[in-house]
Amino acid sequence: MADKNIVTGQYVRIAQTPASIWERIVARIIDYVIVFIYLIGYFYLLANLDYSFSSNMEIVFGFILFLPVLLYDFLWETFNNGRSPGKFLLGMRVVKADGSMPGMGAYLMRWLFSLVEGPMMGGIGLLPMLLSEQTQRFGDLAAGTMVIKKAKYHALEVSLEEYNYLTPNYRPSFPQAADLSERQVEVIDNTLSSFSSDRMERISLLAVKVKQVLGIDIPTNDERFLYTVLHDYYYYDMTESV
Repeated sequence: MADKNIVTGQYVRIAQTPASIWERIVARIIDYVIVFIYLIGYFYLLANLDYSFSSNMEIVFGFILFLPVLLYDFLWETFNNGRSPGKFLLGMRVVKADGSMPGMGAYLMRWLFSLVEGPMMGGIGLLPMLLSEQTQRFGDLAAGTMVIKKAKYHALEVSLEEYNYLTPNYRPSFPQAADLSERQVEVIDNTLSSFSSDRMERISLLAVKVKQVLGIDIPTNDERFLYTVLHDYYYYDMTESV
């Protein structure tokens, strides 16, 4: 399954790998096994419980015990960060299409659609997954969500944190930064991230070189200058696909 490139509201381009149809079906099978085991205990309890209250209370009690089955997906995804047990075991989770965490409303929408999409996501539920590039079912499309591999989500969270300066109001200072090569950017990044004893000396030398390459002739703090160039480069790189 190919990664999906996402450009967030912070202009951060990240890659998410949608879970495949087969992965989602296996996760659903695991969840149904858990539900089946619960139902065995549910019916056993109802059959052997010595009721001492009215028939109406029996109905209410039985309904309350059945709620975890009815609300299985909604409860697990809402209170377990988008993961049912099946998704957890297969390393998957539900996220918004822009990579952020869904709210309760999105989980509720997914659950409502799951009631009509059929068991095992078959029937009408399987059709959009076959046609969607991101294997989204109707519930995903309605809620604006997708199911991704969890490992990719951790990378997503790191990316958002690393590039949180790139807000929609960010204005680059040096347009020339867009002309830097990836190798040049890597050198700048490694120099700024260095903990060596001669770090500031290396920063000063690199700042002079970068100014020469970009044709910039203004007095600046060397470290702040390199950070600004780096930020500007990522701004132009990220916004190319917006």
